Amino acid sequence: MRNRCWRAALIVAVLAAEPVQSRADCTLAKIGELPVTMRGLQPMVAVKINGADALLMADSGAFYSLISAATAAQYRLKLHQAPPHLTLEGMGGKTEPMAAYVEELALAGQVVRHIEFLVGGSEVGSGAVGVLGQNVLGMVDAEYDLANGVIRLMRPEGCKKALLAYWVGDGPYSVIDIERPRFQISGSAYLNGKRIDVVFDTGTASSFLSRRAAERAGFTVTGTGVESGGFSGGIGSRNYETWVASFESFMIGDEVIHNARLRVGDTRIPGGADMLLGADFFLSHHVYVANSKDKLYFTYNGGPVFDLRKHASHDAGTDRPPDAPLRSGDDTVGPSDAAGFARRGAAYAARGDFEHAIADFTRACELDPKEASYLRQRGSALWSSGKPDRAMADFGAALELKPDDIDALVSRAELHLARRNLAGASADLDAADRLAPEQADVRLRIADTYLGADALGPALAQFDRWIAAHPDDRHMARAKNGRCWARALLGSDLDKALKDCNDAVRMIGRSARFLDSRGLVYLRLGQYDKSIADYDASLALEPGNAWSLYGRGVARLRKGMAAAESQSDIADAVAIRPSIAEEFRKHGIAP
Repeated sequence: MRNRCWRAALIVAVLAAEPVQSRADCTLAKIGELPVTMRGLQPMVAVKINGADALLMADSGAFYSLISAATAAQYRLKLHQAPPHLTLEGMGGKTEPMAAYVEELALAGQVVRHIEFLVGGSEVGSGAVGVLGQNVLGMVDAEYDLANGVIRLMRPEGCKKALLAYWVGDGPYSVIDIERPRFQISGSAYLNGKRIDVVFDTGTASSFLSRRAAERAGFTVTGTGVESGGFSGGIGSRNYETWVASFESFMIGDEVIHNARLRVGDTRIPGGADMLLGADFFLSHHVYVANSKDKLYFTYNGGPVFDLRKHASHDAGTDRPPDAPLRSGDDTVGPSDAAGFARRGAAYAARGDFEHAIADFTRACELDPKEASYLRQRGSALWSSGKPDRAMADFGAALELKPDDIDALVSRAELHLARRNLAGASADLDAADRLAPEQADVRLRIADTYLGADALGPALAQFDRWIAAHPDDRHMARAKNGRCWARALLGSDLDKALKDCNDAVRMIGRSARFLDSRGLVYLRLGQYDKSIADYDASLALEPGNAWSLYGRGVARLRKGMAAAESQSDIADAVAIRPSIAEEFRKHGIAP
């Protein structure tokens, strides 16, 4: 990328150095500190783009900082050609980027002028408008202390023989050699005793292994204990299938995890690596990337190393979860201000430890009672821990302090929906709709929530706006399916609905939800054989889906099939979901 190095060096140069460690012949200076707030398993850095607030995800796996085309339009950035033959390759495929200059980027308390971003690919999600890549994070040493909500940019001098994991004292630590091809952080680990190449990638939420590498270690899709992990994606629009499987051992540095449960992806990892160690790994470790000496130091913080909460429970209070390494050290440093407590609380929440998250958010609220985001974050943690009444109170208090907080409005709408308060959900969504920029990624979340509230017209409008602004996004299949479902329920524009459903099924073929949507479209169209075939395929993947059972029963009756078989489907659907007949009838569909 033209001017890549000097532009990144400019960012480093404007940040003031602060000594962290000084020994006889080694000085380790902190030249920048990026406060990080975890949103789920995504590390977010607050910045200002040309004076407007924004979030960028800190992505150690991205070779260059990146925003989507929708974000460039939202911030009115002028596009220009990226260097010829430059291709962005991620887990979701490849894309040809453009580029744009941000005249003023404020981060870490400093302002950098006329900085270039690549433009292309999918939205990051969770409110982020782009990623902060290795052209910033990798130009000096970088210390990732995500459990305490901070990334530090470090400059060592005279430290060739020194231990740079300065926080460990006499405690245990691991160190491995790393390489940085194309601005990635690559090293080696061992799976079932076989060497694999790993990339340290904070931009990947949950660590995962390529299917090719997993098969070298004995994995088969039909193996004992293998579970479906659903579909995932990355920078491009392609999605890929994943599974979760057990492996006898995973070793990196001096850490060994026995009977490790790992996510396996049926995709090629860019650069030919075998595994991505994602934000879950970084949350469970304190990591120092010593680019100055091609080493990576890390210590274990505690908690699960690999995030598989959909597949296994974890008691956050235990010292050694099932996938904990045999070697560990305690390097926790307590926060001293409201922002620090909130960032640590977000890290606890990202790992599912809501008890400690709520305690930290409460302390942040006590120290700074006028900051709405702390109340909103505590509300989300309270809801996740099964305390919806207290969560609703926190969302309301946050909105009293900051009525234009879109995240709080949509979160409260989702909670209203969960409690079947459809009017309250729609009112909050209407407010969020008025506030959100036209191209904002949050419109997909708003669309989904409108759809759940059965506000089909507003849902369609939001899907239309999001799809128009995000033509090359990995969530396109989800958006197309949502728009298809809304039209199918309305019984209108069924040709357009069928096209959307066909697109979604083509993007992700083995999806019970997508096949169920298309089954309803075919039912509306009177194409009963196709409807029954889609419902059969959906039920093979998700046997307890009441919508598919009831829809198949109706299609069988209308086709004139045996009444007993058809009525059996309908009875099974009602047994699973007693309201299903009324829900179909409300949309004009009856046996």
